[in-house]
Amino acid sequence: MFFGFFDPLYFVFLAPGLALSLYATFRTKRTFSKYSQVGSRSGLTGAQAAQLMLQRHGISGVRIERASGWLSDHYDPGQKALRLSDDVYSSQSLSAIGVACHEAGHAMQDAHGYAMLNLRTALVPATNFSSMFSYILIMVGFFIQPFLLLGVGLFAVSVVFSLVTLPVEWDASKRAKVAMDAAGMLSPEENRHASKVLNAAFLTYLAAAVTSLLTLLYYLFRLGLLGGGDE
Repeated sequence: MFFGFFDPLYFVFLAPGLALSLYATFRTKRTFSKYSQVGSRSGLTGAQAAQLMLQRHGISGVRIERASGWLSDHYDPGQKALRLSDDVYSSQSLSAIGVACHEAGHAMQDAHGYAMLNLRTALVPATNFSSMFSYILIMVGFFIQPFLLLGVGLFAVSVVFSLVTLPVEWDASKRAKVAMDAAGMLSPEENRHASKVLNAAFLTYLAAAVTSLLTLLYYLFRLGLLGGGDE
């Protein structure tokens, strides 16, 4: 049995996902860079825009912190912390406001008990475990068959996580777009430009989900559990 980089069929399965990943990365970097050079008329920074969005929706107790790293922005439900990268926290650009409001959208999801966010948060421990050990078990499975099945089963947890992430990210962006318009942070034209940043970023999550799903399908095919692949 051949797996991964030893098997040309691996690249046949993964080609669409890899192509989408490259395109998503290119588009996200290009779009973010483009609109990071365009300042908003309101003069709000990313941190101020996120704070305004939270205040307008009656959400308190969420800390807005500065985080290191490029586009490392995220919301931590456990710590009730909204962390913004240096390129977003103090920038007045359309990109910064769009990204900051997207992360505030996650805080809104948390405050309102959005089911898919709760599910994703619950999956984090299992996903971290599967990410650490699934490939190890798959490698061991080259020699001991039951470990291969267990490794693929653990990898499936990561696939489920990536699929659950899609509606969570889409909903956060939707909330951000509505909030930016309702609060008057951006003009309609500026909102359209900021939305392009969020749409491009969503592609990266879509690409990750497609790639992980295709990888799982490859494993299942090679195990003979899908489409009659041989062992």
